[in-house]
Amino acid sequence: MNTRRVFFQTLAGAALVSRAAEVQKRDMIVRSARPADLEMPLDGFGDWITPLDRFFVRCHHYTPNVDLAGWNLTVAGEVAKPLTLTMDDLKKLPRVELVGVLECAGNGRALYEPPVPGAQWVHGGVGNGRWAGVRLADVLAKAGVKASGKNVLMDGADEAIGTMPKFQRQLPLTKALNRDTLLAYEMNGETLPQQHGFPLRVVAAGWAGDSWTKWLTKLTVIDRDADGFWMKTGYRHPLYPVTPGTAVDPAKMHPVEALGIKTVIAGPAEDTQVMPGKPLKIHGTAWSGETPVASVEVSVDRGRTWRKATLNPEQSRYGWRLWQYSWTPEQQGFYFLMARAYDMAGKTQPMEQEWNPSGYLHNVVPRVAVTVTETPEKPQPAGGSSGANPQFAPPAGFQTACLTCHGEDMIMQERLTGKQWNAEVDKMVRWGAQVKAEDRGAIVDYLLKLYGPRPLK
Repeated sequence: MNTRRVFFQTLAGAALVSRAAEVQKRDMIVRSARPADLEMPLDGFGDWITPLDRFFVRCHHYTPNVDLAGWNLTVAGEVAKPLTLTMDDLKKLPRVELVGVLECAGNGRALYEPPVPGAQWVHGGVGNGRWAGVRLADVLAKAGVKASGKNVLMDGADEAIGTMPKFQRQLPLTKALNRDTLLAYEMNGETLPQQHGFPLRVVAAGWAGDSWTKWLTKLTVIDRDADGFWMKTGYRHPLYPVTPGTAVDPAKMHPVEALGIKTVIAGPAEDTQVMPGKPLKIHGTAWSGETPVASVEVSVDRGRTWRKATLNPEQSRYGWRLWQYSWTPEQQGFYFLMARAYDMAGKTQPMEQEWNPSGYLHNVVPRVAVTVTETPEKPQPAGGSSGANPQFAPPAGFQTACLTCHGEDMIMQERLTGKQWNAEVDKMVRWGAQVKAEDRGAIVDYLLKLYGPRPLK
């Protein structure tokens, strides 16, 4: 009986590994239900390792349900020996573990003025994970990269929606061969969850999340720059400062790569009221790209003076640092609390954010308003709005054209001008949205009325 019990327990364990279950997320901000875009609230910045149930999720396409029994990783292109590897094959290579920040390139997009289209992440499109797997360099060594190899094009099991371009990104060979670029099959000590790329994902340590391809199935070493949409047009950043609100030719932009130095004030919350003479804990998280965080400073007087915050002892080259500072306000008044981080190279954050047309790599010095008063009021719960307005009924064709591939939650978060909504509808048409010519004007007008530009504060 004991042998029989062990046999069936082994089978059950194999089934769990063969098809990873989704993690039940907790208290997340839903930017989009389908495809899934889930943001971590500010209280998630209190953990050094972000728990799986609080880790943000970013998807361009629907989440594929990959069965490990039929999965493999192919390595092709400019290699001496093309490979087809199973998970067992990969696990014969040296296992490597790394703690590192995964951040969506668009994290902070909601803070840009004028607004830009896309998922309106505020702070929590980021998490600090413990990743384990094998070095990408070890896999490429088995294949034998030819001298002609320049980039590694990455493909996942996710399928494009409609005629939307398949999500493909490339890593320059120098980054692919970096000892800290991994192919991860574990996250926080567990099998990589389905939402986070089971059974295998890229960990491009220090780089933005667009390079961390999920559900990895194929690596192609190429002798040129990839010419797909997500390299030539998407995830590109201007090479020079641009006038806010203007379009920029993608050819004059550079692919998003390394993250910048950044910090988030996790507490106190915006518009907190406190009494004079009582200590207030100011705390948050700081991270950088490929250069570790060295220090964090806090200002309570709008940046006129700065004081060193205390860094928690937990650290790694690519992980974030938790920090805190105790402030005892002596006088009543209205204050802006500010924080800035420095990396080991001496770089810090900008006081003003340069605008870019996709809202990427936001890392301005954050500030939080606090009122010091003898009679503090209890904070009121924030009210929410679905965005629905019975005064504006959806026009003909809106449901079919705009809600077939995603829900209205994706639209509700946008706050775009008429010109921007016209451009978004044009893009959706290119990606397969069925918009009749006679319905187009009414759809754009409807989107502008309900989801037009944010009022200035």
